[in-house]
Amino acid sequence: MKSLKTLNDAQKEAVEFNSGPHIIVAGAGSGKTKVLTHKISYLIEDGFDPSTILALTFTNKAANEMKDRISELVGPKSKQIWMGTFHSILARILRTEASKLNYSPNFSIYDKEDSVSLVSTVLNSLNVSIDDLSASAIHHRISNLKNKMISPDDYAKDMAQTASEKRFANVYREYNKRLFENNSMDFDDLLLKPIELLNNNQTVLAKYRKQFKYILVDEFQDTNKAQYEILKLIAAGRTKICVVGDDAQSIYAWRGADIKNMLDFEKDFAKTMIFRLEQNYRSTKTILAAADSVIKKNQEQIPKTLWTENDTGEQLSIIRCSDEKDEAFQIAKQIKKEISSKKLSLNDISILYRINSQSRALEEALRREKLPYKIIGGLEFYKRKEVKDIIAYLRVLINTNDEESLLRIMNFPQRGIGNTSITKMIAFARDLDLSLFTTMSRIFEVIEVKERIQKNVKQFKILLDKYNDLKDKLSLGELTSALVDELGILKVYKEENTQESMARYDNVQELLASINQYMKENPKATIEDFLAEVSLMTGVDQYEEENNSITLMTIHSAKGLEFPIVFITGCEEDIFPLNRKFDSDAQIEEERRLFYVALTRAEKKIYITYARSRYRFGEVAYQSRSRFIEDLDPATYSELNGNVGRKSGRRKKAFYDEMYQESYDEFNQESRSLRVGSRVYHEIFGNGKILAIIGTGETQKISVAFDDHGVKNLLSKFANLKLI
Repeated sequence: MKSLKTLNDAQKEAVEFNSGPHIIVAGAGSGKTKVLTHKISYLIEDGFDPSTILALTFTNKAANEMKDRISELVGPKSKQIWMGTFHSILARILRTEASKLNYSPNFSIYDKEDSVSLVSTVLNSLNVSIDDLSASAIHHRISNLKNKMISPDDYAKDMAQTASEKRFANVYREYNKRLFENNSMDFDDLLLKPIELLNNNQTVLAKYRKQFKYILVDEFQDTNKAQYEILKLIAAGRTKICVVGDDAQSIYAWRGADIKNMLDFEKDFAKTMIFRLEQNYRSTKTILAAADSVIKKNQEQIPKTLWTENDTGEQLSIIRCSDEKDEAFQIAKQIKKEISSKKLSLNDISILYRINSQSRALEEALRREKLPYKIIGGLEFYKRKEVKDIIAYLRVLINTNDEESLLRIMNFPQRGIGNTSITKMIAFARDLDLSLFTTMSRIFEVIEVKERIQKNVKQFKILLDKYNDLKDKLSLGELTSALVDELGILKVYKEENTQESMARYDNVQELLASINQYMKENPKATIEDFLAEVSLMTGVDQYEEENNSITLMTIHSAKGLEFPIVFITGCEEDIFPLNRKFDSDAQIEEERRLFYVALTRAEKKIYITYARSRYRFGEVAYQSRSRFIEDLDPATYSELNGNVGRKSGRRKKAFYDEMYQESYDEFNQESRSLRVGSRVYHEIFGNGKILAIIGTGETQKISVAFDDHGVKNLLSKFANLKLI
């Protein structure tokens, strides 16, 4: 294989080995994607049937990048490989084998918002509360148990001691029951149901063991217990398995990832070979030295020593700032200097933060300085209300048992079917053991519902039946366009003619365009295929490098990306590391690994910023700088001061004050559509409804009733509310 000539000795050795289980410990920037793609290409050229190769990743973006690279190496054969995320591949298997689990193949996949909504429905149905926890918090607890493979019955039997825990067990059990009745699975079920399938059906297990003769796993350090269990089930016997990862970049324990999967791989797979990729192609010697000085403080790790032939490079710059405004001002100033002196594009620069709420001050500064930027994460396109509403129509058309989606669209657009009537319909359905969709056909038997509303329900059912019949006669693009047109959604938004309504109008148009583009790229795809892809999409999957703008994102979102210049912001105790009651070294070690990931995103230059004070949760908090800065080798950085300790001249101070007054006014211009009754999204409290807007300018307050956190009074300037 000629392309192996581009590999270094360690990479080539890892690519050519295929005699048994092996783990490739790939340090940051060591070319792991290159090794994985070349290994798969090498296997195909060595005679492996591509359809027997299973390659698992953690993002669609990574899977698509690997597909493109492999296609360049081996051509059309690459299309036969089973490649994708754990969730997408397992969803594909579940749709094939759905009947063996008593599901139909067109089951719905609930995202987090759908799942939280279902928890709310269950709480209301059972008329219970659990320690005043929100539906979101209860769902998080359910998800954690599922990640640990603890069923409702196991929890009730072995863990539920108090009355509150027993109520929770009942909610957990009813939540799963409703999912099944809705012919739906949540994200966690996409991992748990395959285990149930493979454990309970030896024929199916034998089928997939025969199908997958070679398994490769990217980002293995991020696997959770269920994912690892699936790998062990399928890889048993003669199947060859190769896992690639970096224990130093294991940063997802909060969603169930278990670093021990990587540390214990040798114990679970006999005669495992270990390959280390330690040559870094991304960063300078100074950046690597800084990163190494931090990560070596952790105890739980696989020993490795990264090195590079790159230049020594510049020292890291640590900037001490007076507050978050000064921090944002200093960052904007340094960006302008870098662009001017090094002739860089804005695409070369990324600003990273630990929590989303930090972006507010940064956005203000970048707007004022007319520096274009994009935010990765936050409220993603497919999670916006008007988009989810239309997606819900499509989900009901293919799965009439999907009660959560049906409830979402029952009165959208408004058709006079209120919550009281819906509650009576649900009660009727429960009493007769019917689905809500079937109950709509028998609406005139629900005598508690007024005749006028019964007629509205009947018309709604006729509409759904019409498009249910059309779905097999029209393309997905034609079907959706016709549905949107008949619903009159675009007309309503256009007639309202507010900034908010026109933004919704544009988003619906963008959805229609995205459906047409999807069908153009996948002419044989079904509605189910499109909905599956949408439900499994993340913010990082929508990251595009083409737009010339600065990238703002959380460090978690930055995983796998690289930039010439990186700003790591908010490096203070209680932010980074995030304020937690550290009851074990494991939690602080995870935060340190996250700092290591931030450092190793950079190719040429790193700026680290921290502030003496920061406005958080409605008040000024005085900060101390992060312990991770103290972990850095002093030889790798120099320190700068922002406006701390300076008596700025009148002119400079006037510019600084003007900068933030102007940017705040600009923000108000963009936020004029915020009004009483608006539905909004907050990074910490989630979705809610504005109850009141009090005052104007810097002291303006907004009272919001959040779905899961009750009523909160927020300063408008710092609330960073987004319309949904």
